[in-house]
Amino acid sequence: MRFQLLGPLALADGPDVVVLQPSKPVILLAALLLHANSTVSAEYLQRAVWGEDQPATAKAALQTCVLRLRRLFTKHGVTGTSIEAVPGGYRITAGPPTLDLLGFRDQVRRATALAGDPEAELYTLKDALSLWQGSLLANVRSDVLHRDEVPRLSEERLRAVERVCDLLLGLGRCGEALVDLWTATRVYPGHERFHEQLIEALYRTGRQSQALAEYRRVKGFLLDELGVDPSPSLRQLELSILRGEDLGAGGGSGAGGIRGAAGIRGAAGVRGAAGAVGALEPAPAALDPGSTPRVVQGEAVPLPAPAPGVDPVPAVPHFTGREAEAAAMAARLTAPPPPDAGGQRPLTVLVSGAPGIGKSALAQHVAHLVRDSFPAGRLLVRMTRADGHPRTADEVAAEVAAALGSGRAGERALLVLDDVVDAGQVRPLLTSPDLAVVVTSRMGLGGLIATHGGWVHRLTAFTEAESYALLLAALGTERVEDEPRAARQLAALCGHFPAALRILTARLLTRPGLRLGDAVDWLGDDPLARLTLTDSPDHSVSGLFDRALGRLDPRLSEAFLRIGSGPPELLGGSGSTGGPEGAGRTGSHPPVPEDVLEQLADAGLLEDGPPGPYRIHDLLRAHLRRTVRIRNRRTEKV
Repeated sequence: MRFQLLGPLALADGPDVVVLQPSKPVILLAALLLHANSTVSAEYLQRAVWGEDQPATAKAALQTCVLRLRRLFTKHGVTGTSIEAVPGGYRITAGPPTLDLLGFRDQVRRATALAGDPEAELYTLKDALSLWQGSLLANVRSDVLHRDEVPRLSEERLRAVERVCDLLLGLGRCGEALVDLWTATRVYPGHERFHEQLIEALYRTGRQSQALAEYRRVKGFLLDELGVDPSPSLRQLELSILRGEDLGAGGGSGAGGIRGAAGIRGAAGVRGAAGAVGALEPAPAALDPGSTPRVVQGEAVPLPAPAPGVDPVPAVPHFTGREAEAAAMAARLTAPPPPDAGGQRPLTVLVSGAPGIGKSALAQHVAHLVRDSFPAGRLLVRMTRADGHPRTADEVAAEVAAALGSGRAGERALLVLDDVVDAGQVRPLLTSPDLAVVVTSRMGLGGLIATHGGWVHRLTAFTEAESYALLLAALGTERVEDEPRAARQLAALCGHFPAALRILTARLLTRPGLRLGDAVDWLGDDPLARLTLTDSPDHSVSGLFDRALGRLDPRLSEAFLRIGSGPPELLGGSGSTGGPEGAGRTGSHPPVPEDVLEQLADAGLLEDGPPGPYRIHDLLRAHLRRTVRIRNRRTEKV
């Protein structure tokens, strides 16, 4: 049994995770775990549970609360961990394998010991940060703990994120650092160190004007909100940019953190929930430094494109839904080999479906559920470059071998091969009985399953209940349950499409005063235009669909635009598959060949019917129709 404290307080037993319901015993458990292996005074526990105004019977009530917590342990089968009554208070014993907070601190200590090896330190820190699962203690209703403990823990995480970004900058992987820094600076607008790193990363990827604009933005925030000037290091960074100085590795912040970590200025500097950094998927080609020159003494110098890399599997904030799929995948990945398999285990689980349907999130979530079964590590391997082009199997195999090393022979490792383009990328990696592989792909990859076996989970849109659960997890119970009808309308406007729901919740979190009922009208006016993040245009439903269309063969793309903007009969509904009746039904629209429909379905762009064999998701159809209208207007102007 494992306690998860870095997010909602939960109990995990292998792939099974139980998020505990808010109660006084849960507050008591959180207070004990936050000080695991130490005596926690009865007075402190009473304040944590009942606040500063404690009842006269608080001492007796605490003893009752301890009894209720022990019953909770029995109910959930918690063994090997007990609550000890010791002189002056109580104590709970835990270690890195049984408490994620201790596991995080242990990994951070390991990373510090690897300071002479930036790549190893970076990998270890990312593995530590992957333990964070969302808003700290979201289900623990204690003002004392949220006031005294949550800020301290958040600061531990922020220091690790700062160090990761320093290492990325020092290694020249500025585009990779930008992914985290865009979010970090918006969640923590008063945290100057993140702004410093972001400005440096922008400048070193040739975006001097954006770097200076970001400096002006944070300067205005500090003056308006806090009444202070930027720190000397930020002002010096602006001057270096204006002079066109070289801020390559070792300059600026660098891997060694030359300028040090600026603290958070004032209470106003901390806004938003801990765990929000990295909540969205990385933006694509716009953040690729390999395509953008940097400026050195006023001259453009091309930057080498960094390798996409192999990283520890990150956590998925607010993961909801897909319970049946997650349970089935976890069971298959952790099952013992069949008696006649000679020790070999089934290696492949394929998660396929439309772009934005949640394949990567499910695969990463399952990887965390089964972490105890893969002591050699769980690696996320990106199979496409930022520009959408596939990486070669040899390149990926070399990076995986380097990441796994040779010191843990015989121990199992899990690879999440994300965004696979074709089966040829995967087959060379299916060679070791010590490897289990989860593949995510928009393609069906039937050839891979035919030659190597495995299981397929093809994802579709959320159910209404899953969409509502996502809104509850992301926006909070109070906000959603105050307007449940409006919440369900918003989910319907998003077509219960996971990517659309994620973007919507991100927008609503930045506008906490907007009522959900008002958001219904706002979103309903133009869903495609509103389902985008204004400060990160690459995170948009339209952009997601455009990139998917860009991967298609031009002939398939044209056929898909014609299908999406034409009548439903083009999808092969009743009476439209080739006979005279079908020709009459489609009118001026000639029928689409069956092999074209099959290829589009295999690419995840067509879903299984009804009413016919295939259908298009409503959001995708709306995007296709808009694309055709825009193209027609441009043609008319010419």
